[in-house]
Amino acid sequence: MRNIASRTLSFAVLTVVGSVLAFSQATELPETRTDADNNVQLADVVIDGETLFSVRGVTAHPAERRAQEIEDRIRRLAADPKISSDSLQTEDHPGATWITAGGQRIMAVFDEDAAVEDIARAPLAELYKTRIASAIDGYRLSRRPRLLLLQTLYALGATVVLIIVALLGRRMVALLRAAFERRYRARLERFEDRAQHIVNVDQIWRVLTGLLNVAWVVGIAAMLYAYLNYVLALFPWTRGFAQSLFGIAIDPLRTIGLGLLGMIPNLVFLAILAVVIRYALKVIRVLFDRVAAGTITLKGFDRDWAAPTYRLVRLLMIVFGLVVAYPHIPGSQSGAFKGISLFVGIIFSLGSSSFIGNLIAGYSMAYRRAFKVGDRVKIGEQVGDVQQVRLMVTHLRTIKNEEVIVPNSTILSSDVINYSSMAQDRGLILHTTVGIRYETPWRQVEAMLLQAATRTAGLRREPSPFVLMKDLGEFFVTYELNVYCDAPQKIMVLYTELHGNILDVFNEYGVQIMTPAYEGDTDQPKVVAKEQWYTAPANPPQISVRPARENQPAGTKAKAWK
Repeated sequence: MRNIASRTLSFAVLTVVGSVLAFSQATELPETRTDADNNVQLADVVIDGETLFSVRGVTAHPAERRAQEIEDRIRRLAADPKISSDSLQTEDHPGATWITAGGQRIMAVFDEDAAVEDIARAPLAELYKTRIASAIDGYRLSRRPRLLLLQTLYALGATVVLIIVALLGRRMVALLRAAFERRYRARLERFEDRAQHIVNVDQIWRVLTGLLNVAWVVGIAAMLYAYLNYVLALFPWTRGFAQSLFGIAIDPLRTIGLGLLGMIPNLVFLAILAVVIRYALKVIRVLFDRVAAGTITLKGFDRDWAAPTYRLVRLLMIVFGLVVAYPHIPGSQSGAFKGISLFVGIIFSLGSSSFIGNLIAGYSMAYRRAFKVGDRVKIGEQVGDVQQVRLMVTHLRTIKNEEVIVPNSTILSSDVINYSSMAQDRGLILHTTVGIRYETPWRQVEAMLLQAATRTAGLRREPSPFVLMKDLGEFFVTYELNVYCDAPQKIMVLYTELHGNILDVFNEYGVQIMTPAYEGDTDQPKVVAKEQWYTAPANPPQISVRPARENQPAGTKAKAWK
């Protein structure tokens, strides 16, 4: 297991070193800068991350190209063990001093180079020769196999230390999170109760755990930086990258920091505005929740209006906050920000016509109070119970247990029949019609229909059922029975039972329910004889006799009164 672990760590280190090496070699180009006094382009000659000196260039031979060629010659010379660093020497030539080794020219120091450094050419050449010799010795020393093996062991040790520290840090963060929850969670919950739930404990807890996670991430980043800086500095190929690692890590942070420093006033304003709007919305929500629950009563304001009114007020406050915050948003005045805002506005305007229509319809319905959740309604051809009323759509559950989603804009432009709105107070009237022949007494039909209504359970007895003669047709009379109920969800059940009772009653009294059609008139007229006007179950009216008056002449009979 140890061998496997060591091999894994070695492979990880070599992978990191190799990738960084490839990156450093691919990006290790001479850095060009401008001399502030003479306005001359200069390039540094760098070997293994150490800057030896700077050289200037001309238009035909730029400074970075010259520096790169000098670096290549020094590396070739250092890679040849036959040439000693002590063999470096200077040779004077017209207008230049050469630095050579083993008969090979490394570079030429010109009068222009000396002018940049404000020193004579010969002393400058000697100084360059000394720096090159030192770089050659360091180049060869750092690439000795024994030293490289030792540096690899140091890198492996650093890797093991990094893993151990990371595991311990992770364990410590978990212990801190558990300790915070044991110690402060109950206090925060009590504080939420005292604050009337305006402050959310879960949100505060997420902020605290977020800060702990941020601290853990910062710690991991610091450990990784220290690890990479140490390991990369061990090897000559990556030493230059290790020296620039601090700048790579800090320069973006410096840029971000300076940018944030300039944005601090605007950010403070935005933070205060966000806090004010957030807690104002919390207070408003508590108010509307109390109104919806009936704890607070507003004159002329219905409880059902609380939820849509809160959503409308919330939208207006957010829009107001965005309008106030827009000038203070970093980058809001830039062309890119304005272009993106314009693009988003165009896309929203092109694709939101139906969305806005349904949204407006949803609010209109809320204040129209056409129906509420639980009502039995008919919208277009759909009949069902209202399950949910949202800003965009309304959900209905039909009598077949189907869910129908109706857009609010469709409801706004359609007729809505609400079967439940007056069912409890005045009662919903259910009606059904029958066609009966002319030879059947109408009083008998009326009595039979009323008797069928009294047999039907679930109907209201007050107000009483009533019968209307809707039509005197060519061949039959159309009777309409009207009954009251207070259970709209049982309409179909009540209709079924009522129709069954009508059939039973008519069958009991031998009256046929049909609508005849004639091809010719009969010999006998289809009329009802007077003695059959009150055929059962119809009841004839009671006959009452008015008592004789005192001054009535004797022998006069009293008149009969209905």
